[in-house]
Amino acid sequence: MNRLLLQEMVKWKDSKKRKPLILAGARQVGKTWLMKELGRQNFKQTAYFNFESSERMRKLFATDFDINRIITVLETEMNQKIDVANTLIIFDEIQEAERALTVLKYFYEQAPQYFVVAAGSLLGISLQKDNSFPVGKVDMIKMYPLSFLEFLHALGEERLAQQVQLKEWKVISVFHEKLIELLRLYYFIGGMPEAVADYIENKDLASIRSIQQKILMGYENDFAKHAPHGIVPRIRLVWNHLIGQLAKENKKFIYGQVKKGARAKEFDLAINWLMSAGLVIKVSNVDKPDIPLHAYANLDFFKLFFVDIGLLNAHALVDQKIILEKNNILTGFKGALTEQYVCQQLYAKTQLFYWSAERATAEVDFLVQNKNEIVPIEVKAEENLKSKSLKVFAEKYKIKNSVRTSMKEYREESWMTNIPLYAIDTVIG
Repeated sequence: MNRLLLQEMVKWKDSKKRKPLILAGARQVGKTWLMKELGRQNFKQTAYFNFESSERMRKLFATDFDINRIITVLETEMNQKIDVANTLIIFDEIQEAERALTVLKYFYEQAPQYFVVAAGSLLGISLQKDNSFPVGKVDMIKMYPLSFLEFLHALGEERLAQQVQLKEWKVISVFHEKLIELLRLYYFIGGMPEAVADYIENKDLASIRSIQQKILMGYENDFAKHAPHGIVPRIRLVWNHLIGQLAKENKKFIYGQVKKGARAKEFDLAINWLMSAGLVIKVSNVDKPDIPLHAYANLDFFKLFFVDIGLLNAHALVDQKIILEKNNILTGFKGALTEQYVCQQLYAKTQLFYWSAERATAEVDFLVQNKNEIVPIEVKAEENLKSKSLKVFAEKYKIKNSVRTSMKEYREESWMTNIPLYAIDTVIG
């Protein structure tokens, strides 16, 4: 399975300013595989240590941060000498070992010659709690589910994915219907590596749904196991009401829909926990589209999306036929799925925002900052090409490059460009 993030990790390996690397991301997005693949392809030896499965190793940093002692223990544990120049040291589930994050600082300061990469399923939660996080002493890369283009690579459609990345629209138009079919398949399978790998091997959609349900169950078990006891019921409420929030025409998060009469202060901790665990994506409203966008974010108004479109479908119990067969049964929820897809593709590359006019007379689904310009993106679930809100926004703020994304082929107009949904990844360049 080809993950584009591997190229970024190779750059880390080759950098003269390399620091210990933290790979952050939700459970089951493929962090362990990626670290081991980096070792397999680029090192003679990989020294892998999982602090969740070994109680002995969890005590490794309890007494001191003597790097020589630590390396000796690691070598004894693996019964092999660590070759400094040719070994990748992997600390997996690093949040399970006391003071393990702090030791990365000492590797950076006292032993920078070692190649050290660390990851954890709930690392974001640990970073909230750990006041001794080695700020400035580590590199960090965030990992997400497979994008649609990575999904194409996994299915053996490397050349097709390359044409999309290169924006070869005349070539792509020949394969438009095929890409739409593959996109609908991605809507069902999503980007969780286990689900994608199972499809490649078995082509059994029922098996994929079973895998998705197990992943969701694992997430929900994490609520009780790792979240503060007092907010677990509120986490479950937010989690179970996300589908209803997305199904609304106006997808702004409404606390009162989670619980009658609820206020922000009652659920903010629960939402922040889900965000830190990498399970939800928060897209904030902006008052005006100016650079930098985050300076104009209105944090009181936001939309929440799932980490993965396949998991969203599994959580909503959407039948495979409805997604794969251009079915009209979904009606409004089809818009939710499409926004989820676009959010998932773009969030892995940049920060996302949205805009709404006063009295909600118009709304632009997403805003991104691409280099020195603001790009508004209007999302269409099928082939409806009316873009009233986008035009209102473009005229009001004199936007040069507006984007509509839909099931239609690439098309340029005087004020706007229609990008096919399967190529939305190319908006950020």
